Amino acid sequence: MGADFIPYGSQWINEDDLQAVQEVLTSSYLTTGPAVAVFEQALAAYVGVEFAVAVSNGTAALHAAYSAAGLGPGDEIITTPLTFAATANAARYLGATVRFADVCPRTGNLAPQSVAAVIGPRTKLIVPVDFAGHPADWDGFREISEKTGVPLVGDCAHTLGADYNGEKACGQALLSTTSFHPVKPITTGEGGAVFTNDADLADRLRAFRSHGLVFDAAKMRRPGGPWHREMQSLGYNYRLTDLQSALGTSQLTRLDDFIARRRHIAGRYQAAFGKLSGVDCPVVLDGVRPGWHLYTLRVQDAQHRLPLFERLRSRGLGVQVHYEPVHHHPYYAALGHRPEEHPNAVHFSARTISLPIFPKMTDAQIERVIHTVVEAVARVVS
Repeated sequence: MGADFIPYGSQWINEDDLQAVQEVLTSSYLTTGPAVAVFEQALAAYVGVEFAVAVSNGTAALHAAYSAAGLGPGDEIITTPLTFAATANAARYLGATVRFADVCPRTGNLAPQSVAAVIGPRTKLIVPVDFAGHPADWDGFREISEKTGVPLVGDCAHTLGADYNGEKACGQALLSTTSFHPVKPITTGEGGAVFTNDADLADRLRAFRSHGLVFDAAKMRRPGGPWHREMQSLGYNYRLTDLQSALGTSQLTRLDDFIARRRHIAGRYQAAFGKLSGVDCPVVLDGVRPGWHLYTLRVQDAQHRLPLFERLRSRGLGVQVHYEPVHHHPYYAALGHRPEEHPNAVHFSARTISLPIFPKMTDAQIERVIHTVVEAVARVVS
């Protein structure tokens, strides 16, 4: 990759971030200390929920959320095949079955009607994903949840900062997870969090991320000295460090600016590509303000995707595909999932290309992306 290569996503670290991390480096804590609680409080306040529990990455957040919700062997989740594999994998870690349902052909988000058609007696959780930063149909899923009693867990790795009907998208489910990977809205290097309004679930999450240990004397099952702590359940070492939390707290102060820049870039793309022949721009439904984690341009003919992808890559654009349907991976195929299932997701996936979009993009880079895409579409697609 040359110096002029533009990736599809990238972090933005400034002097304030460096100073925040440096202060932790000279403090008494490097791993889990007071900076974690500060970060969690700031996250909860931003999202508008009672509790945020920080963990080591987005996959750990899903694993912790599923466990806190009681998922286990004999249960199943229903989720979308148009996601990163971790959404499904974390259920498999707990011995549960994954049932996929199809997506809305316009947004790529899990379709409530598809979920309603396959929900059954073993369904323990419904797990919508906010694909590309466009919030799922949370009202539709809440209606299903209220009718069936099946709780919602939101995979909101793409939507920290996005809005749904005037509220933050990350606070719509019983438990909602997010990720702080470097290409996400804010970064801690690696990291994640789970949001909830349920105090009992928050306690379960905290224990799960720290080997199942309970530290509150009032909740101990046997007496002990001031050193006493109990492992009351099987947990993992999914703790976030103070170093990461300090970076996250600093980044969070600029999240709204980051999202505003993403929306500006997406607006430029929508205006430039909206009238191009042979491609479709992302759709934004009423009542939502996407976070634009991804900008997914779609070719109308799947045969054009590979040559367009290769042409854009050859001209220094770090385009990517999000995602190969999860049920197409050999692991899930071996579990009996057939490649032709969920045709909307398959159709969507076969035509999508993610273009560069991240807050640190310069105006010159935006113009270069626009010029390069317009030229490539005219050459390859038209």
